[in-house]
This record gives sequence, structure tokens and C-alpha cells, in this order.
Amino acid sequence: MTNKLSSAYKTIGEVVILLNNEKPKENKINSHTLRFWETQFKQLKPKVFNNKRRYYDNNTIELLKFIKFLLKSEGFTIQGVKKHLNQKKSNLDDSVFTSIRAKYFKSKLSNLKNIINELKK
Repeated sequence: MTNKLSSAYKTIGEVVILLNNEKPKENKINSHTLRFWETQFKQLKPKVFNNKRRYYDNNTIELLKFIKFLLKSEGFTIQGVKKHLNQKKSNLDDSVFTSIRAKYFKSKLSNLKNIINELKK
């Protein structure tokens, strides 16, 4: 099996696998969920080619990770996520994704600190 370049477009199935490799494991996402999110978040625009298959670029995948994080880990509603995304630019740029990654990793770091503190007890 050949490995795709990390910058290559990913199919919806590959994106589901990527999202489900994220922690926490109990927040599984499936392809139906991704298709629903596409109807809810105008920022999600996968490429759809002649065979009507969806293909996601890295920026869209990062946005999906952030949406999953807000919905599943932070307890946002869909309306809350929409509001949060709309407060940013409607056309998300690299600085927004840097901010997204920083918030995401800050939360993960906080979770790790809590786990470490629990293990010390």
C-alpha cells in the first residue's frame, strides 16, 4: 500500500480515520456526520469531482478537527460553533488555523496535566 503525500487531498473515509485517531477516542465521527457538518458550516467546502466523491485538503481537515473539538470536547452547540467561526473571517486564512491549532493543543496539554496530577496522587 502506498502512502499519500501529506499535502494530497483525502477522501471522506480517510478523513474519518484521521478524525477518529484524535483523542478522546469516545467521540467517534462517521462520514454521515461530516456530510451533515458540510450543510451546517459554510466554511467546509470539500472538492467534489466528476465521480461525486468528496476530497478534503489539509486546511479543511484542520477546520474539521477544530469543529469536532468544539462540539465534542468543549460542549459547543452547532449554533455556538457557527457563531465562533463567523467571528473569525468567513474565508479562513493561515493565522486563523494557527490560532485553531494553539487552542486545540492548549486544551490537550491541559488534559495531560490533569492526567499527570491524577497519577501523582
